[in-house]
Amino acid sequence: MIKVTVIAVGKLKEKYLKDACNEYLKRLCSYSKVNIVEIGEERCGDNPSQSEIEAVKEQEGKRIISKIPKGSYIVPMCIEGVQMSSEEFSKKLEKTAIEGFGEITFIIGGSFGLSNEVKDLGGLKLSFGKLTLPHQLMRVVLLEQIYRAFSISSN
Repeated sequence: MIKVTVIAVGKLKEKYLKDACNEYLKRLCSYSKVNIVEIGEERCGDNPSQSEIEAVKEQEGKRIISKIPKGSYIVPMCIEGVQMSSEEFSKKLEKTAIEGFGEITFIIGGSFGLSNEVKDLGGLKLSFGKLTLPHQLMRVVLLEQIYRAFSISSN
């Protein structure tokens, strides 16, 4: 059984998002041990410059990297990543386990996305489409797709 870690920038604030995540975490416990690691969001003013945005991503990136489990297969969630069907995603999780990884780590960035340093660590850069989703909602979508992938694998 492959362990799953989700590193996410920011805390879930809305009850409905917390409830949805908790529901998928409950469902996932029969397939995998899932660990959610929340990283604090960097603050910046309204209308930040491009250099301020890059600084935010770099600071969040350093904190993210410090929390990645050693030897884990790393999957940054980013818009330029590869898109997969649920079946392809399921097969990728199976293949990752077969290749000897005991843990897979998904990374969800903050409002401005992920630093290039974090993206470059990825064995797979993954996208759930060209739509921009709020990073808090992305956590729910990711957990649902992980649950779906394990469900597909076990028929």
